Amino acid sequence: MTSLGLDAEKIAGAVRAHWSVENCLHWQLDVSFGEDMGRKTGNAAQNFSLMNKIALMLLKKSPRKGSIKGKRKAAGWDTQFLCELLLPQNF
Repeated sequence: MTSLGLDAEKIAGAVRAHWSVENCLHWQLDVSFGEDMGRKTGNAAQNFSLMNKIALMLLKKSPRKGSIKGKRKAAGWDTQFLCELLLPQNF
């Protein structure tokens, strides 16, 4: 199922790299946004997941120091910080 040669080390490295990214993203979404605790189903779950991923991307791109959870709270409390996150220059 791959275009890589039969070199097992290359294939194993690619698989580990892929799952490392997947695990980090899903762990961050679960810890910072409590995604696994939600009771949403169907389209609602998919829509909220997409919005959480967009919010996570914006929070990670912010130059402000602090954790993702802290930045998320700050965006809720501080309108100025929220505007900084949503400015087009962050895209």
